[in-house]
Amino acid sequence: MQPSIVRRVSVLVTVMALSLVACGGTAGTPIELPGGTAARSWGDGPYGLVLVHDIGHDAASWSAQAVAFAGRGMTVLAVEDADADAVVNAITWLLGSGIERVAVLGAGAGSVAVLTVGAERAELVDQMILISATGDVATLGAFPKLFVASEQEGAAADAERMATEARGDWNALFLAPGSDSGQAILAGAAGEATMEAVVRRLEERR
Repeated sequence: MQPSIVRRVSVLVTVMALSLVACGGTAGTPIELPGGTAARSWGDGPYGLVLVHDIGHDAASWSAQAVAFAGRGMTVLAVEDADADAVVNAITWLLGSGIERVAVLGAGAGSVAVLTVGAERAELVDQMILISATGDVATLGAFPKLFVASEQEGAAADAERMATEARGDWNALFLAPGSDSGQAILAGAAGEATMEAVVRRLEERR
């Protein structure tokens, strides 16, 4: 089955502005996860989201996006260590706090950990979003997936391939204008349009 295409539409400026008001500060709260790994936390909504950063970044690098997600009714954890164990620990922490479903979002090199968890611990994942990722999606669970890349980056072809090859009936592709890669897409000229596509997908599922 061909993946659906998430269309670029006009940007709602209030997505970030209103969320800043709703969540207060942007730095997040440092927390210790099971297994001794660390993360930062934003929000206290009923839907969970784990963010996994790109190489050269840390949990705090997600602050602007985490505030936006939290403002849409999510409890957000950004892991400090971009590895599969940290992702599992973050999901476990959220589930243990009473949240029933958790999405995972990985950017660039951080997508490797997300793919590993999606293949080995699929029962923990409600949906998955990958930005500028490459890898084997054949072993992923059939949960919904959104594949994101810039139109002019090398990962665009991988995003299209993965959206086609992944199992499940609710896989989608969003190609942002430009050539930025990984988390840089969210910080660049296409950042607002990309965030809108990501938020829309998260809210469609929950």
